[in-house]
Formats: sequence, C-alpha cells, structure tokens
Amino acid sequence: MCGIFGIASRTHDVFAELYDGLLMLQHRGQDAAGIVTYDGEFFRERKGAGLVKDVFGPQDATTLRGRLGLGHVRYPTAGSLSAAEAQPFFVNAPYGIYLVHNGNITNTAEQRAKVVGKYSRHLRTNSDSEILLNVLADKVSDAIKVNGTEDAVRNILAGVKMTMERVQGAYSVICLIAGVGLLAFRDPHGIRPLSVAKRSTPEGDEYSFASEDVAFGINGFEKIRDMAPGEAILVDLDGNMHTRQCVEGKLTPCIFEYVYLARPDSMLDGISVYKTQLRMGQTLAKQIMDSDFEIDAIIPVPDSARPAALEVANITGIRYREGLVKNRYVGRTFIMPGQSERQKSVRRKLNAMSLEMKGRNILLIDDSIVRGNTIKKIVQMCREAGAKKVYIASASPPVKYANVYGIDMPTKRELVANGRTTDEICEELGADGLIYQKLDDLIWAAKEGNPEIDNFDCSCFNGDYVTGVTPEYLASLETSERVSEKMKDEGVAPKKARKAAPAAG
Repeated sequence: MCGIFGIASRTHDVFAELYDGLLMLQHRGQDAAGIVTYDGEFFRERKGAGLVKDVFGPQDATTLRGRLGLGHVRYPTAGSLSAAEAQPFFVNAPYGIYLVHNGNITNTAEQRAKVVGKYSRHLRTNSDSEILLNVLADKVSDAIKVNGTEDAVRNILAGVKMTMERVQGAYSVICLIAGVGLLAFRDPHGIRPLSVAKRSTPEGDEYSFASEDVAFGINGFEKIRDMAPGEAILVDLDGNMHTRQCVEGKLTPCIFEYVYLARPDSMLDGISVYKTQLRMGQTLAKQIMDSDFEIDAIIPVPDSARPAALEVANITGIRYREGLVKNRYVGRTFIMPGQSERQKSVRRKLNAMSLEMKGRNILLIDDSIVRGNTIKKIVQMCREAGAKKVYIASASPPVKYANVYGIDMPTKRELVANGRTTDEICEELGADGLIYQKLDDLIWAAKEGNPEIDNFDCSCFNGDYVTGVTPEYLASLETSERVSEKMKDEGVAPKKARKAAPAAG
C-alpha cells in the first residue's frame, strides 16, 4: 500500500499542489516520500524517509520547479528498510523515465533475471518497483526499434502494452517522461486504485492522477473517472490526452481497500468507502443481535471502525461511546516497521477511558484483525480501565492468507487467524467473545456500491489470488519475511537488509 499522485499543468509550477496532494494521501504511507518535477528540460527530485511535512520544506518550492510532476508516499514492506528504496525511481534511457508505483509484482525473480541477464541492466535496490521501471524501459526501447523515434507517444503506449503482457501482480503506476509527458497505467485486474481528474483553465484542460480522489479537490481538479484495468493514459507536453486499452482487463479491485486502506471520503471504482463501511456495520449488527453477548456499550477502535460501529449501534439500539482516545501524533500501527515497534506503538496511540469502561460489558468494534497485536493490547487496556467483559467484533472476515499485492501481510505465520478457530483466536486475544464479518456479507457491502463489478480480490480472506500465485512464490515470502522481520526488530543496517525479499511498491 502506497500513495501516488501526478499533475500535468499548462501554466504553473506544480510542487505546492503535489505537496498538498501527498498530504491527502499520507494515510497510505508514512515511511518515506518523494517528488520529482519537470520543466521541459530538466528533472528536479527530492525524496527521503519520513512524513511529507518532514521531507519537504519551503525551500523546495523554489528548487523543484516544473509544470509536470509526480509524487509518492511509501509504507515499509519486506526489503524496504533503506531510504534508497524511496520512490520515485529513474532510468536515463530511453528518453529518461521517472516512475512511482503502488502494488506488488509477483513474478519478480523471473523479471529481475531478464532485466539483469538479458538486458544487462544494473539494479540499485531490492524494490519490485525498480524492476517494473526497467521492464518498461526495455519494452519502450523494443518499440523504438520497430517504430522508429518520430512518434514517442506511440512508442510509450506500445511499451506499456508489452510490459503488461510480461509483468504479473498489482500495479498502479505514474511516470514522468522527458520530452514526452505524464503517463499513468493500471494492471489488467485493477487491483490497486487509480483515478484521473481534470480542471479547466483559460489555456486549456489540465490533468491529474491519484491513488484516491481525495487528492483532487484540494487542487481544484474534478474527477473524470477511475482508470480501467489494463488502460494507459498519456498527457503530452502540449496538454493533450492520449488513451489506450493496452490489454483486455477485468476489474477485480482489492476489497481490503474498503475495509481499512482508503479514506472514508474516497470513491474507488464507483464505490463509496464510507457507505461500504456503513453496510459492513449493517451485516455485522445481525450477527451481534443473534449472539448471547450482554453488551452495555459499543466502542469503536478509532478511526476506521467508526462508520461500522455507528451503524451497529443504530440497528441494535445499544449505546455508542467513544471509550478509546487516539493520540493523533502517532502513525497507523498496522504499517509500523517491525513487530516489536507495532506492539510498543499501541499504548502510545490509544488510551482507554475508565469513565466508559468501569463495571461495564463493552463491545469493541475494529475494522479488521490482522496480526492481533493492536486489539490484544486494547483488550488488556480496557480491562485495566475497569471493563467487566470485553467482546470483539471485526467488521471484516478472518485474515488467514498472505497478501501479495502490496499490503504488509506477506506471510500466513504472522496472522492471528491462521490455523486457529474463532474460539482459539478469542482466547489468544484475551476477549470474552469474538464475532467476525462473513465474507459474503463483506462482498455484498462493497458490491452494493457498484453492481457492475463482478468480483473482488479477497485473497487475504480466502487465499484465491486473482493473478495466480505459485506455492513456491508464497514459500519464498515466508523465508524472506523471517529474515526481514528479524533484521527490523534488531535494527540491522539498511544496506544489509537489501538481501531480504523484494520490496512492494
């Protein structure tokens, strides 16, 4: 999970707008940030570890000049411990291409071997995004050999088509190409979100691309649509838009985007994240009413569980209370780098109010339970605050399988639901009762927003990977994650950590 953003303006420098857009996408990555701009002659780049506000300062408004630009916010996954892994990535030929990527490539070993062996390219990092960039560069070069150099747009779009035919996995991509323009494309399954927007000016239309449409409004753009799976769009230096359906696509977006990753005010593939979460609360409420739980108050785990918890309270008639106070200066625990850091961060992040806990039976509603670190600590905190009984309801089904498409849960062994029954999970978490959302109900909650979507990628819940993943690939993730997690917890220097699994974009 990362956030990507790009702007092609006709009239003015775009650094300030890229900065604002990345702030709106900060929830998608808090580990590193990067921006590159282009003035028609030179690229100007800055990237580093930390939040957007920490990486960039007022001085960058004068140095990062250019009417075209793109940006990236990253959260850490296997192999991405070094600041050198921060995006965007660059290759100087053909043309000169900068790339930002959200997702994860699943045939990295094969593609790395081809890039390094057949094409004799040198890779500076362990990132799958750098592999993707070099594959694209190779394929654009192949197109130039066939078509000549006169029609750059044709060559770029032909290169994207060949890249899609070669690369497997999830990828939403924005590229900045010297002498050509701003390019965006989305994988044939549309697993990760990507939208295009427009704003009208006296000089003509200007365009923007973003992981979530919340990045558009602050900059005066109006969303046109979500990009289609398998589609590429190129905005040239004159501001003209070129679109091409590179390969046949079938939209199967990641359902976990609606559970946790995306902001509630986002619309992804025609579906409101907020209304999906309300519907998740509706179906969860039915199970809660059928249970034997004796509940005095419903308390959400802030912030992303609030819509579901409010709907549960409305339907069941049980009073809703804010019993957990969030420290807004601590990042999202789910994306903390390393198990020990995630565990320590919980108490920094949340505080239980004894006023709402003491002597009461409470129902904690969380959007999901992944590793179980956060909710286990919260249950303990609630008991210390005086709660008599602590029940848990998860607005999503049990997370039992690795996510291989760019979310930081790459192995089954770290998932609390893997190999355990609901009762065993309940005992592990120290709760008095546990209810999970049913997968069919979650699919209904999302699909109700856009009935035209045939299916979703639900692989972390059911193990069914829409792109197809080999057992050997999953086994390699298990091995690599053990090494990477150990290095994170022990604070091994990033240069040594590069031997871990490929980092997701």
